[in-house]
Amino acid sequence: MKYKRLICSGHNVIILEDYTLPDQLESSQVLVRNTFGAEKHGTMQSFIGKYGNQRGAWDAERQMHTPGEGMAWPYPIPLGNMQVGVVEKIGSGVSKYSVGNRLVFSRGFEPMSVINESEGWKLKENTSWKAAVCLDPAVYAFTAVRDSNLRIGDSVAIFSLGAIGLMAVTMAGLSGAYPIIAIDPVESRRKIALELGADIVLDPAAEENLGAKLRELTRWKGLDVIIEYSGTMQAMQAALRGIAFGANIVAGGFPGPWPAGLDLGAEAHMNRPNIIFSRADSDPGRDHPRWDKARVRDTVHRLILDGCINGEAVIGPVKTFGEDMPAVYEDVMSDPNCGAKMGLSYL
Repeated sequence: MKYKRLICSGHNVIILEDYTLPDQLESSQVLVRNTFGAEKHGTMQSFIGKYGNQRGAWDAERQMHTPGEGMAWPYPIPLGNMQVGVVEKIGSGVSKYSVGNRLVFSRGFEPMSVINESEGWKLKENTSWKAAVCLDPAVYAFTAVRDSNLRIGDSVAIFSLGAIGLMAVTMAGLSGAYPIIAIDPVESRRKIALELGADIVLDPAAEENLGAKLRELTRWKGLDVIIEYSGTMQAMQAALRGIAFGANIVAGGFPGPWPAGLDLGAEAHMNRPNIIFSRADSDPGRDHPRWDKARVRDTVHRLILDGCINGEAVIGPVKTFGEDMPAVYEDVMSDPNCGAKMGLSYL
């Protein structure tokens, strides 16, 4: 039987592609009927039509990009990030899953998936699918907070309240930070941040001098930690102004090249902050070998099962998978005011 999945087949080209399932499962394979899913906005936008592939392929041996040589992520690129589904069938050697189990796993938007037994994480019957699909952004936020050395009682500001930034608000709260300052130009996202535990929200467009405002809110001491997810030069400049002496700025975004103008003298020279680049999808991480990708994901999975992740506040809008998916996807992804993380229903 033929099914359709959503892909980016080339630069700015989004289509539904036919695919088929194998007639028989291999011994370690699992057939999953997907019920819900969600997308990873920032990363996918960078590859669909922006700068993600302009740096060339990643040379793992030399640890650098190769401009003009290949792509970091060649087309076709599957669109969609996390899927929640129900196990329909298992291979003869599968022991991790049973038919009827709910699980969450990484895959693009498609109604039926064949995965390996090693993929995915089981869900309780009462685990919200909206919390489950936050596993990916929560993994990145969890790693950023650990990389920042945020400790109980520390003040923190989080720039950009997409799904990862909102999950960073949650992780900062779980870490005992105070105050948690959440910054984004979109009002609806600031409201979500308050629901997730932010103490103060700021609209950067409404602040004449955002860096000075951050210092003022900390009685001019500066913040203990700033986590920056917008990937903009203006946000980094404000972070350099608002950070405390010798404190940590975590750069967690995936920005394109910045224009000229970032001032690394001034407050940066006087206050000597540390700029820490963070991403979760790499081994070894900064805490390797104690922490690896598997341990990070398993920890976030436990937080989801324990009800520590509020996906209800983060996921939206929720669309229905159908023939109009390319147009629906483009509309949602092109509108920053249209929710924080698009959800998808296959029901």
